[in-house]
Amino acid sequence: MSNNIVGFKIYLITDRKLFIDEEFFFGAVENALKAGIKAVQLREKDLPVRELLYMAYRMREMTVRYGARLFVNERLDVAVSVDADGVHLGSSGIPVSAARKAVGGKMMIGVSTHSADEALDAQKHGADFITLGPIYPTPSKLKYGKPLGIRLFESAAGTLSIPVFGIGGIKQDKIAEVINAGASGIALISGILGEADAGVAAKKYIETIGAA
Repeated sequence: MSNNIVGFKIYLITDRKLFIDEEFFFGAVENALKAGIKAVQLREKDLPVRELLYMAYRMREMTVRYGARLFVNERLDVAVSVDADGVHLGSSGIPVSAARKAVGGKMMIGVSTHSADEALDAQKHGADFITLGPIYPTPSKLKYGKPLGIRLFESAAGTLSIPVFGIGGIKQDKIAEVINAGASGIALISGILGEADAGVAAKKYIETIGAA
């Protein structure tokens, strides 16, 4: 059973392509932060580094203003440049051990995992927390194959001592099931940013996970 030692239960992952322009994107993230979201992962893999750096600076300013943590997906250099709280690594990118050597204890390291073996490997090499999934079907995770399902997720979570965040198709009516299966929290994109009002959606998720 994992413990929540990271200080947040909802891990909001960005996707600017859900919005008609950049300002709508930043506005939605800010509304989620206003509602009480305490962790944001900037995940815009296709952006050139200078555009990503600009976006990261804006996200850093917002997260500081609302007392939230900022994680940058994959780009350790960008995370360091904007003084982010952490970096989030993929399963095929820079190894956890190399990232830890670079940042020491100054930054948190999250890792995306898609199986029990990947989860254990991330923990072994120094990850502070992981995401594990997809648990349920979701368009953003189709490339990872068949969803784990709640039973496999529960089995994997039971082997971990670091926080594990469930990811993949987690609607509000599934939150209690995921938490009861051993998750420290949930990670999501469209459940908040795909809604007409990200602030209202975020508040509903916060209330639901608080009661789970």
